[in-house]
Amino acid sequence: MTLNPALRVVDLVRTYGSGDSSVRAVDHVSLDIAANQLTAIMGPSGSGKSTLMHCAAGLDRPDGGQVIIGDSEITALDDDALTLVRRDQISFVFQSFNLLPNMTAADNIRLPLRLAKKTVDEDWFASVVRMLDIEERLGHLPSEMSGGQQQRVAIARALITRPRVIFADEPTGALDQATSHTIMSFLRRSTEELSQTVVMVTHDPAASAWAHRIVELTDGRISDDRMAA
Repeated sequence: MTLNPALRVVDLVRTYGSGDSSVRAVDHVSLDIAANQLTAIMGPSGSGKSTLMHCAAGLDRPDGGQVIIGDSEITALDDDALTLVRRDQISFVFQSFNLLPNMTAADNIRLPLRLAKKTVDEDWFASVVRMLDIEERLGHLPSEMSGGQQQRVAIARALITRPRVIFADEPTGALDQATSHTIMSFLRRSTEELSQTVVMVTHDPAASAWAHRIVELTDGRISDDRMAA
């Protein structure tokens, strides 16, 4: 067991369908995610890695087991309480960036705090955009930025709320190799320089090479769990 993990998954089960056509996407998985590390979850298509992430992030309800983020067992929460945990303790980075097209980079970054009716810590905002090297893009719309620049804005948006866990779903899937290298460098640095915890689902060995730890799934079960070199 990891000491004071940021995230715990205990005996998690998620099944889709019923009867002879049922598929157990996650099959009694237990996993502790250490704080301030980048953990990569890998596996072939259909291995259960995305389902595991969706359950761990509170986007999908498991059929059994527990998910604990900090002091909150999110699998025991009702929808309203779960929404608050997702707002205050979790952030997401997606393959498709998910930026609002009619908002500038700066406004996209500040959006989660605005929706939560929270004040922006301008010193933290400045630190995040400086680390991601997007100071000169803050007034630009997503259509005026490259894919790599949009993903950096998306990472800044994930960081701005200082979440307990950032979930990254194939964050380099839409990017070329050089840009992917840059994005993964930022995600790794966020754990070491900004004390963030990142859980990343990826099929890309080059992306997973940036992780502190690599967990591999096969048929809904953990088939390998190792610290990276």
